[in-house]
Amino acid sequence: MADIMADVIIVGSGVAGALIAHQLAAAGVSVAILEAGDPVDRAEAVDTFHAAAIKTPESAYPVGPDVDHPLAWNPDYYYRQTGPDKFKSTYVKVVGGTTWHWLGTAIRMSPEDFELKSLHGRGEDWPLSYDDLEPYYVRAEEELGVSGAEGSPPTAHRSAGFPMPPIPQTYLDKVFAERLAGTEYIVTPTPQARNSIDRDDRPGCCGSGSCIPVCPVQAKYDATVHVDRAVSKGAELHAAITVTRVEIGADGRVGGIQFSRRDGTTGTAAGRLYVLAAHAMETPRLLLASAGEHAPQGVANSSDQVGRNLMDHPSQLSWAVTTDPVWPYRGPLSTSGIENLGTGAFRADRGAFRIEIGNDGHSWPTGAPLSTAAKLATEGLRGSELDARLRHDTSRHVRLAALVEQLPDPENRITLHPSETDRYGVPLPQIHYSVDTYVQAGLEAAAAAHDDIFAALGTSEVHHAEAFNGSGHIIGTCRMGNDPAKSVVDAELRAHDHDNLFIAGSSVFPTSATANPTLTIAALSLRAAEAIRKQLGA
Repeated sequence: MADIMADVIIVGSGVAGALIAHQLAAAGVSVAILEAGDPVDRAEAVDTFHAAAIKTPESAYPVGPDVDHPLAWNPDYYYRQTGPDKFKSTYVKVVGGTTWHWLGTAIRMSPEDFELKSLHGRGEDWPLSYDDLEPYYVRAEEELGVSGAEGSPPTAHRSAGFPMPPIPQTYLDKVFAERLAGTEYIVTPTPQARNSIDRDDRPGCCGSGSCIPVCPVQAKYDATVHVDRAVSKGAELHAAITVTRVEIGADGRVGGIQFSRRDGTTGTAAGRLYVLAAHAMETPRLLLASAGEHAPQGVANSSDQVGRNLMDHPSQLSWAVTTDPVWPYRGPLSTSGIENLGTGAFRADRGAFRIEIGNDGHSWPTGAPLSTAAKLATEGLRGSELDARLRHDTSRHVRLAALVEQLPDPENRITLHPSETDRYGVPLPQIHYSVDTYVQAGLEAAAAAHDDIFAALGTSEVHHAEAFNGSGHIIGTCRMGNDPAKSVVDAELRAHDHDNLFIAGSSVFPTSATANPTLTIAALSLRAAEAIRKQLGA
């Protein structure tokens, strides 16, 4: 008899796993959630972040043999990189997943994004349309609690308004909007899964600048919201359990999931249906590591697509100094952006992009304002003179980040390291990653757009990062599609090879588009939950 039994076994407690767990538990389905990480104490995470010498998206959360995960400041930690370019985006293993350290950006994809190949001869088409997903976008915005303004993004038509008004724009945002009025660069409040007013027993945004890596008051949505709701309706959460293998029976169905506990003991979880929602890195890693007699290439991998088509939104980071003060370093890290550049015929030749306007000054590229204070101190400034100069300089810091579309490439992929494993015996992820000319052309176009915008603002000291940055968006590796020979799951996220296995999360995206992926993950997960309920007869 299995150690853990439920109708549905869900691996991973991030936004995909948590939403599906809640939907099923609310329908009376018995659910067990398996999570490698631990619950997070919010106050402790805030203190850990404040005390961290290196402040990165992961610096509020544990790392080590029990819950090893990649680090933004060291792309070779945990990842084993073999490609010409480094894959730079990361995630954490905690209850609630990487929604703990996301920014909260919750943007819909545009209708055009679902038909990239048909319209522009690039990438792949999705096996569903924007209109198929639109009702689930509405539900996802309600579930996560999205604050936003009509018309963002402009090409994504809506059947309902946003649940909350937008997060107020900063003074810096308003300066951008004023100076760019009448140009092609339209500044709009960014849709965010962050309360602009008190809602769902969570407070409105307090204006903290630590959205990445931790919101101190939970105004920003994280998936513990739905983990807690699922548990309150009968779901069981099993934290600090690392899944090591998916077992496939002679009938081609998943028969159980093996796991290891921290103390070295092992066990099995068994159910009628299984959902892998362990992010686009850990999910293919687990599937490939589960190769066996009845799945010789790995679970769900008869198409040889598991682990392939790894994507991110390689970003162009640019920063400058304005003539007049714009007062950055206040409020959430970003509250406005430019969303009208993501569609058009140019996508046949280069990647599209969206532009994020930062409220965090030069913090990302240079470590300001601390680095600014250190520089001025080394120049001999002290006391009131130092204070005045620091105020003058930092009040004029602006930065932009353009998140560039990346095409699926089967050679951009995750495989298993031939000899190195984690403490549970699962091979470490080996990554081959390359940024092609389509992305490079998009990065160049983004830098040119940044120059236009900075010129309109009247800036000096313009800088463009020479190397692309990661956006924290791990996309692809278990693509959805109608053809089982070319994809891993169908449009309902059911594995083609195993009818009782579902895969949820950004791993199923056939293309990256330009929108941050979380809202689309949520919409797809709500849609998949309906398919799971139907299959169970619940």
